[in-house]
Amino acid sequence: MPAAKPKRLLTEERRRAVLDLLEKQGRVTVEELTRQFDVSAVTARGDLDVLSSTGALVRSHGGAVRPLNPVQDYPLRIKKTMYHAEKIRIARAATQLIRNHQTVILDSGTTCAEVAANLRRTKPMALTVITHALNIAMELADAPNLSLIMIGGILRQVSSSFVGPQAEQMVRELHADHFFLAVDGLDLEIGLTTPDVLEAQLNTLMMKAAHEVTIVADASKFGRRSLSVIGDLSMVKRVITDDRVSPEYVDGLRRLGVEVVLA
Repeated sequence: MPAAKPKRLLTEERRRAVLDLLEKQGRVTVEELTRQFDVSAVTARGDLDVLSSTGALVRSHGGAVRPLNPVQDYPLRIKKTMYHAEKIRIARAATQLIRNHQTVILDSGTTCAEVAANLRRTKPMALTVITHALNIAMELADAPNLSLIMIGGILRQVSSSFVGPQAEQMVRELHADHFFLAVDGLDLEIGLTTPDVLEAQLNTLMMKAAHEVTIVADASKFGRRSLSVIGDLSMVKRVITDDRVSPEYVDGLRRLGVEVVLA
């Protein structure tokens, strides 16, 4: 006789089991959950959405990961799956600000990588792009009508970005119309933060080098404080985020004179 199927778990039991699996592995996929718990993809996604709403996990493209520690840096391969749809909308809103013959600084990170990808697709104009992010430089290396300036220095493998004294010296000699900055934390009191000290120092100089500073950050970054302060919100022209951000943060930013764009 064929072996009997294991008894299906009750909803709460299954969700606790999902969290146990996530704790062991660090990430889960919808496909994996459908096999493990003999449920449909719709049910698996529903479980992840409910657990995400409680803060127990972070939804990513096709699955979920453990909640991120704001003082720890994570590889791009993990970050790029998180809030992917929101980052695409933020990138589209960001590229609409760019005009022909302007110079743009792009920070490292997955949201700025989406800005670069969107630039390549939708902006057939003459631009100069400055970046210290290797993945962004590769994205734009053969883009038509685009002049690329690559900032060199010490490579941070976790973020695929160059930092350090050499990078800082090069930025001091440049000026740009726009700086699109992706942060790990945005707090109304202490400002903008990121886990790495050298990355923060370089970002501070980039803010000073640009005529306009635009923060591109999904709503999960709001209210978080990471290790290294980049700068305060007085240096920021606008913030582009998604519509999950709390009204309190939108009002707080506007009171500080920062334009808020909800993508």
